[in-house]
Amino acid sequence: MPSTFIKTFDTPAYKGTVTIPLGLYINGKFVDPVEGGTIDVVNPATGKVVTSIAAGTKADIDIAAKAAKKAYKTSWGLKVPGAQRGKLMSKLAILMEEHIAEFAALDALANGKAYNTAYGRDNKGAIAVMEYYAGWADKINGKTIETNEKKLAYTRHEPIGVVGQIIPWNVPMFSLSLKIAPALATGNTIVLKPSELTPLSALLFCTLIEEAGFPPGVINIVNGYGPTAGQAISEHPLIEKVAFTGSTLTGRKIMEAAAKSNLKPVTLELGGKSPNVIFDDADLEQAVKWAIHGIYFNHGQNCSAGSRIFVQEGIYDKFLDQFTEQARAIKVGDPFSPDTYQGPQVSKTQFERIMGYISSGKNDGATVHLGGKQIGQEGYFIEPTIFTECQPDMKIVREEIFGPVACVMKFTTEDEVVEQANDTSYGLAASVFTKDIDRAIRVAHALEAGTAWINCTNQTEISMPFGGFKQSGIGSELSEYALENYTNVKAVHVNIGMRL
Repeated sequence: MPSTFIKTFDTPAYKGTVTIPLGLYINGKFVDPVEGGTIDVVNPATGKVVTSIAAGTKADIDIAAKAAKKAYKTSWGLKVPGAQRGKLMSKLAILMEEHIAEFAALDALANGKAYNTAYGRDNKGAIAVMEYYAGWADKINGKTIETNEKKLAYTRHEPIGVVGQIIPWNVPMFSLSLKIAPALATGNTIVLKPSELTPLSALLFCTLIEEAGFPPGVINIVNGYGPTAGQAISEHPLIEKVAFTGSTLTGRKIMEAAAKSNLKPVTLELGGKSPNVIFDDADLEQAVKWAIHGIYFNHGQNCSAGSRIFVQEGIYDKFLDQFTEQARAIKVGDPFSPDTYQGPQVSKTQFERIMGYISSGKNDGATVHLGGKQIGQEGYFIEPTIFTECQPDMKIVREEIFGPVACVMKFTTEDEVVEQANDTSYGLAASVFTKDIDRAIRVAHALEAGTAWINCTNQTEISMPFGGFKQSGIGSELSEYALENYTNVKAVHVNIGMRL
């Protein structure tokens, strides 16, 4: 029998008690893992263990996949009309809304992000995504295709079956909804692995699934480590598609495992090293504010973070002065303090990784213009950091840091900056700041990225696709485009008069 985690919060941002089972959620029940074992969940603000969750392995993924396959064949998939699927998803969204403060508190506790961000952006976004795809559930349509008068030809967009999903730690509930919602809308059943760093909100989510009315086995959530549970999802023969958000390195491993097993299709939303291009004629005040948001939002732990900031030489000094002033003013501290913007990094490993990049930047000759140090002795807090005098071949310029570290670089011409911005293996997002609309659109089109923002950063819309070019991924999430990831297109030819 799985144990239970009870946490009483008495903070300025949230007061209340949250109770969640700590087992694996398989076939509509919380269960203990086959092989036993637990994973510690650490509060990154203190570095102390909060609780321990059940750790699933290959054997548990196998049980979950079989439960999902049975549910797909008997109580979900094409057995349940889209309108009914949409009603259940809408009910789930209502339940998520009722528990939004609890979700936000658990994410702030395990992730370290500001409670206000977890509440107002992550979890409100998660609910909105579920509502959006609930509306799509009865609109999964094929086409009737004109051929000749003796044939009826049409297509069906059918669910794939059992899909595996592996989500990251930086936006736990938003990522969960982003994966689960389009899969449910299209009639698939799910085996999902949350990040072992931030599993608590996913466990709370599990307590709502049965209440929303979903049959057992439709949604299975198995906590575990990537090399065990994640690997098992990627290679399991009953899982017919896998979707992953995380690092490019891990994405390669998942793609390899998927290919070597049953050649399952993959959707990958991977790393980024997004350029933020600011021209002389930009609204300087707004460009600075957006650049702060672009890199320091979510502690810099954001796949589309604008970590390479290119500023045209005519306003470089003014920009750097104002950018530095605003970065210095960022409130770093307790995630449950109402005025905190930046909490701790998610884990000791991530903290050390970021500090390693800062050391690399110094050793390579870049200048630490601001920050670059740990804050305090407890927890994994890092000062908002600005590097100047950066060269294109430096690690801090070329590799994803995933932390509050900005590289500010000067450029002269449009052609020059487009070449520099595209000089990366990544292609997730890019931003352009200018009052010249011709140049704005021209540069946005020239940048090799799946998303281009003009005079803003980090502004996704549920109705717009989000996905990467190059090594930033395969496929798109959000919008109608995401539905394509979870359906197979069947061509049907009906003979209504042909004779041999």
